[in-house]
Amino acid sequence: MTRTFAARVIAVALIAFCWTAVTGQALPQTGAQAGTLDSGPLPGAAPAQAAASPTTQYANPSMLYPGEDFHLDPGDLILVHVFMQEYSQTVRLGADGSVHLPFIGSVPLQGLTVRAAQALIADRLRAGGFYKDPEVTIQVLDTVNGSVLVTGEVHSIVPVSTERSLREVLLIAGGLPATASHTVKIVRPGMAEPIVIDLGTDLAASSTANFPVKPHDIIQISRASVVYVLGAFARQGAVPLDQATPLTLLQVASLSGGINFEGRYADLRLIRTVGTERKVVKVDIKKVRNGRAPDPVLQANDIVFLPTDAMKATMKNLGVGGVLGIVSLLYAIHSF
Repeated sequence: MTRTFAARVIAVALIAFCWTAVTGQALPQTGAQAGTLDSGPLPGAAPAQAAASPTTQYANPSMLYPGEDFHLDPGDLILVHVFMQEYSQTVRLGADGSVHLPFIGSVPLQGLTVRAAQALIADRLRAGGFYKDPEVTIQVLDTVNGSVLVTGEVHSIVPVSTERSLREVLLIAGGLPATASHTVKIVRPGMAEPIVIDLGTDLAASSTANFPVKPHDIIQISRASVVYVLGAFARQGAVPLDQATPLTLLQVASLSGGINFEGRYADLRLIRTVGTERKVVKVDIKKVRNGRAPDPVLQANDIVFLPTDAMKATMKNLGVGGVLGIVSLLYAIHSF
């Protein structure tokens, strides 16, 4: 009697687990239980009014466990269970793609979908006379094959069992750094050309970031465009152009450590390439700094060049003592 009762309890628990895994909702309550527990919507019933937090979003169960269309490969860890029977085995597919199960021994599963593997194991158990009509379920607990490779400005391997959004994969990988371009490429096996996705300026609000990413995809994140700084700045080199916010001339000067004393402030050159033509615009950065001229917004691959004034450079190299020495010498010559 006790064993029969325990079997019924296990059966009810398994039914509740399967219902929750598939629908994402608790098992509907009936009878007296409905008066004391919150019940889910019944089939065919009108949808109930949302309670508590209306903004709550429930995760897709396929993100946690692969579905029946998932293909099994060596290294996958699976749980094999026969419904309403004391048959449960956790095994990992070997290098040859097979698993060793009670009663039926070695079973080749490599390349089979979860649905096909369930049918094959059920046939083996039925043919061996162990169960009359077994209902076999397979749950993929872990897979080393379902992953996405992120390369370029971000290096990461993100597990993807069946499908995940591009946004979720990028966030798991650590997000997009300031040096990363917001236009990414997805290389998918079987496709001749990569998939190009423009994420816009805001990854969180981008609708294109919902693009589905599948196992074995390769996400290529290239370096963002830069602005080149040359001449009389504290630091010369390339300044990343963050696509989320515009970059102005004064901001570049600040990121480069500021303007040196020897710079020819009124002769700054902003060099921009339009098509195949290179254009040069002169800007007085001192007027820009003092608010008497607009602060230009820079574009990708702009070159900011601030020439050096020879006299100022000489004075800087000599230092205060050298300049005073020259002044004293000139005064002495003039007096003589």
